[in-house]
Amino acid sequence: MKKLFKAAVLAGASVAAIAMTSAANAADKVNVAFFLEWATPNQIAKVDKVYDQAMGVDVNWTDFSTGVAMTEAMLAGDIDIAYSQGLAPFVTAIQQGAPLKMVAIAVVYEANNCFIKNGLGIDSSNASELEGKTVAVPLNTMADYSFRRYMSALNVDVSKIKIVDQAPADGAKSLADGAVDMACIFGGDSAKAAGEVGTPIMTKQQKIDAGIGSFDVVSVTEKFATENPELLKSFLQVTEEANKAWTGSDEQLAKVAKDAGMSVETTKNQMADFIFPSSAEQKEKYFGKDGVAAQAAASLGLVFSGDSDGSAIAKTIDGSFLP
Repeated sequence: MKKLFKAAVLAGASVAAIAMTSAANAADKVNVAFFLEWATPNQIAKVDKVYDQAMGVDVNWTDFSTGVAMTEAMLAGDIDIAYSQGLAPFVTAIQQGAPLKMVAIAVVYEANNCFIKNGLGIDSSNASELEGKTVAVPLNTMADYSFRRYMSALNVDVSKIKIVDQAPADGAKSLADGAVDMACIFGGDSAKAAGEVGTPIMTKQQKIDAGIGSFDVVSVTEKFATENPELLKSFLQVTEEANKAWTGSDEQLAKVAKDAGMSVETTKNQMADFIFPSSAEQKEKYFGKDGVAAQAAASLGLVFSGDSDGSAIAKTIDGSFLP
């Protein structure tokens, strides 16, 4: 399967390779941000160097703890492409004037859980008792967005909660230590650790009923997209082929689990509810003036800044690089 996958990608990328040789400003390497504890099919292409071969350059991958840190690295010029950056940190960056673009949807998934410390006697039925308590939240991430959506749906006054900004691994530890009463988490191992000492504030069905969900994006700097459009297209083509080739076989799970820094069991459980939309699905459903991406971004704008029109955000959503 791997040989067929590589052959298909390389054949499809040959035209892009020719075009790249004529680009005066074409990069000789591409720096990509990704998350550990976040399993995706494209990690097979990452490990097997399919990206490098198809794009004709060295592709350097760097792991980050949050999407906010990804943004900072992009603004510093250290990262060209952020794979599976949360929509929330992307929107926050745009609101602050960062020159970034959303060019694809990486993964659609159930909203990140916020775990209440077991033994407190608090659940969705009396969530208002969280007022006056301490909650660990990785600020301006999709976990933060989920937290605020949960609190709104459960009629909890966020202004009366003490929020501490902690990355997922730290939040899980604080929950276990009793330093916080609830922790909002993403990442397989961190969520597993939090689940051993806490319980999600909302069930999966409650999230569905409340219309609370999440998706991550592929974002790039405007500079990279402008100067290296063929490299970007080739990156998204490889990603598309990796998603199509995913079957969830034992061999694939083992390879992704190792690269994600998780056990095979945790990886399998995490990916069970992940959806990796095809390029065709993304173009039809997510991109465009009234697409899901623009609507969700505008919604996040309301959550974080009160900006209801989302016009500045809409200009940064560009599906033209999709294969």
